[in-house]
Amino acid sequence: MAKINRLMTNICSTNLPESRAFYVKLFDFDVNYDSDWFVHLISKDKQLELGIIDKNNEIVPTEFQTNPNGFYLTFVVENVDAIYEIAKAENFNILSEPTDTFYGQRRLLIKDPNGALVDVSAPIPDFEF
Repeated sequence: MAKINRLMTNICSTNLPESRAFYVKLFDFDVNYDSDWFVHLISKDKQLELGIIDKNNEIVPTEFQTNPNGFYLTFVVENVDAIYEIAKAENFNILSEPTDTFYGQRRLLIKDPNGALVDVSAPIPDFEF
């Protein structure tokens, strides 16, 4: 079996600056690389990465140059309510305010500028099934 060295999600976008701002403001990523076709974001501790690519770029196969479908991104954070306040202040598209779920997570749903569903969750302290 091949060893996995790194896993990175790339989001296809029609507006790289807007997408970059969305993820940097909500999740405090650093911009590691920024061009007119690709943006590479990395967490402060250098452990998490997110790419944003111009969906019309020639390296993106034509059939994947459409709006996202069939997946969503989950960011597990310490404080969902703090992220919610940032999202409100930035007028991001909030689909669901923070709520406690039956499975022990406090959850916020936001639509990113590209139409991708972003789940922001945090474990509920001392939750028991």
